[in-house]
Amino acid sequence: MKETKMGNYRWTICALLFFATTVNYLDRQVLSLLKPHLEEIFGWTNSDYADIAAVFQFTYAISMLFAGRIIDKLGTKKGYAWAIVIWSIGAIIHALAIPLGEGIATVLGFVGIGAISVSMAGFMFSRAVLGFGESGNFPAAIKATAEYFPKKERSFATGIFNSGSNVGAILAPLTVPFIAKHWGWEAAFLLIGAVGFLWLIFWLKLYERPEKQNRLSAEELAYINSDEAENEAPLKEGVAAEAKVAWFKLLAYKQTWAFTIGKFMTDGVWWFFLFWLPAYLKDQYGMIDTQVMIPLAVLYSMTMFGSIGGGWFPMYFIKRGYEAYDGRMRAMLLIALFPLVVLAAQPLGHITFWIPVILIGIGASAHQAWSANIFTTVSDMFPKKAVGSVVGIGGMAGGIGGVLITKLGGYLFDKYKALGHIETGYTIMFTICAVAYLVAWAIMRTLVPKYKPISDL
Repeated sequence: MKETKMGNYRWTICALLFFATTVNYLDRQVLSLLKPHLEEIFGWTNSDYADIAAVFQFTYAISMLFAGRIIDKLGTKKGYAWAIVIWSIGAIIHALAIPLGEGIATVLGFVGIGAISVSMAGFMFSRAVLGFGESGNFPAAIKATAEYFPKKERSFATGIFNSGSNVGAILAPLTVPFIAKHWGWEAAFLLIGAVGFLWLIFWLKLYERPEKQNRLSAEELAYINSDEAENEAPLKEGVAAEAKVAWFKLLAYKQTWAFTIGKFMTDGVWWFFLFWLPAYLKDQYGMIDTQVMIPLAVLYSMTMFGSIGGGWFPMYFIKRGYEAYDGRMRAMLLIALFPLVVLAAQPLGHITFWIPVILIGIGASAHQAWSANIFTTVSDMFPKKAVGSVVGIGGMAGGIGGVLITKLGGYLFDKYKALGHIETGYTIMFTICAVAYLVAWAIMRTLVPKYKPISDL
């Protein structure tokens, strides 16, 4: 009854974050879905594709460090707007990869190397622009969540907006192959990339800081700020731009390292699923582009339950008296057990491709549940002015972990494909994906065994 009276505008903001994250994942997945088609056109190997994907991940990783700082400096509204403009441009220019590659080849003087190098140069440049822009999504979204939600609701709100990554992953296989088949692969990048500019209109119209938001009732604003720590009064407009916390100072805290190592250990798992599953279904089950649509849509539909359910799960413990961080860590331990089912994907995969699809779907769903919670550990322990920067540091580590996983996958798949049993390469990768979360949880718990908010920034 009280909830209805005070209003629910904060959930409108959550919806905006959800749709931005959907667009984010739509844009980044187009390449993986077109991989089988593009490798036939340009003659790419798995290692070539891994190099292109790794450029995105490496740029994303490095940019995440600065994206968090930029979001903290510009403020959420301006920072998020610039991020989606840049990544939408990056998504669109994939359609111009060949002329871009020819231009880069001419400038760098390797015109005679051939079509593979030219196409790779163009796609690498496009992926770098995309990665630079997309690095702003999660620092901005987590900061907006910290601004608009009390701590007890943040993991749930994070789970909801983070489920946009699942929706994007579902929509991509249902739309990209169809567009590419009827209008060409260039059209897939152009049309999907343009969607971000539609979101931008709503963001600029509807988002303001809570203290300036005239659509927010006084009761809801009070509720949002109801559990502010004594050392952290609600931020006023312009304070975020002035407040600076040195990266080296943040690195002095074990809380920063817990988040950073947790991201490094587990982000690569999601990157692997996102970038390699279409290739896996082709390599082991001989599927073509249009045949992967339904299995991938089913798999990523499963992940929505993990994202939203994982965001809600810690509330079970919090309502029983645990501090937000302690309840979250209990939930994350249980979540970390679910990816172990991925170990059975290869041994049982000979029965039907649906078995690995379902088992990997459970593992990917667990990742989204994990992700909703690990992001929220930052706003549990750090003041709002530092949230973007800490998320950026952890995001950089997660991106580097993703680069390593992608490069390892490309190496293993080419190696075992040459030996005639590529399935061994996937077995190794699935094993890494299955155990990563338990290892990450153990390290995080060792570094920060109990809830300890930062009070001296």
